[in-house]
Amino acid sequence: MRVLVTGIAGAVGRRVARELVAAGHEVAGIDRRGWIGAPPEVELHELDIRKRTADTVFRRFRPEGVVHLATVTHVTAPSDDRYRINLYGTRAVFDHSSRYGVRRVIFVGRHTYYGAGPDAPLYHREDEPPLAVATFPELADLVAADLYAGSALWRFPGMETAILRICYTLGPSGLGPLASYLRGPRVPSVLGYDPLFQYIHEDDAAAAIALALTGAPRGVFNVAGPRPMPLSLLIALVGRRRLPLPEPLFRASLGRFGLPALPRDAVAHIKYPVVVADEQFRRHTGFSPRYDEDETAAAFRAAPERPDAGRVRGGGRTGL
Repeated sequence: MRVLVTGIAGAVGRRVARELVAAGHEVAGIDRRGWIGAPPEVELHELDIRKRTADTVFRRFRPEGVVHLATVTHVTAPSDDRYRINLYGTRAVFDHSSRYGVRRVIFVGRHTYYGAGPDAPLYHREDEPPLAVATFPELADLVAADLYAGSALWRFPGMETAILRICYTLGPSGLGPLASYLRGPRVPSVLGYDPLFQYIHEDDAAAAIALALTGAPRGVFNVAGPRPMPLSLLIALVGRRRLPLPEPLFRASLGRFGLPALPRDAVAHIKYPVVVADEQFRRHTGFSPRYDEDETAAAFRAAPERPDAGRVRGGGRTGL
């Protein structure tokens, strides 16, 4: 199959490309960043998915499948850029895919779509509405992109669209919002709260995305790795020290004293769990993660120091 991957230069995008090449697919990629050392089998286009030149790539390459990873989070881009990249970029992908007869489109979203709150269910299922806009406005553009992708299920009935809501990724790249939160020697938490956290190894996330291209039917699917664990245990597993702070002090300390610079509204995601039920994806695709909790944490511990991790120009999936 000819597969076009947007956001191919991101941490997960590179792994998806390698998975697809190994499976015998013909792969091309679009990203605003370059990819030094890209496999020679990958046809790389350094451009913005929203620009007219992207239409030319679709027209010439004629992909049968598209994997859309070119969305960014609050870690990688300011709010105005996020909205343009996430929503307008997603619209461009589906417009091009419809125009040039793409058979399958995989939109890679995030499990934070569901939001975190004291009254949220422990396990979120695919038919639940998004609460993230109310609890974490910085996620509004990602929620909008997810909803736009979901509308393709009825707007383009001839195109097989699958929306994957993947839990936090963690691994050897050291990239992503969860990695940014856990990066320092001291990881702050809100005193009195120890929510469950769910994460997946970057290689397992890539394998799941590649598997969805040929194995998942139309629809929305949650994707997760090993069983969720308490935040305190996760912090210990990655070799950091937990720093419990009263909530007012937690908020005042963000971005100071060597602590992570989280948006103020992200506090809900440190207090309450966002855990997804992924039975549907496993049942339809046979997916099973290759890395357990300890192996994934060990891969992150071995990641190189990245003081500027996540501060890229956008265009690839770097986390939540």
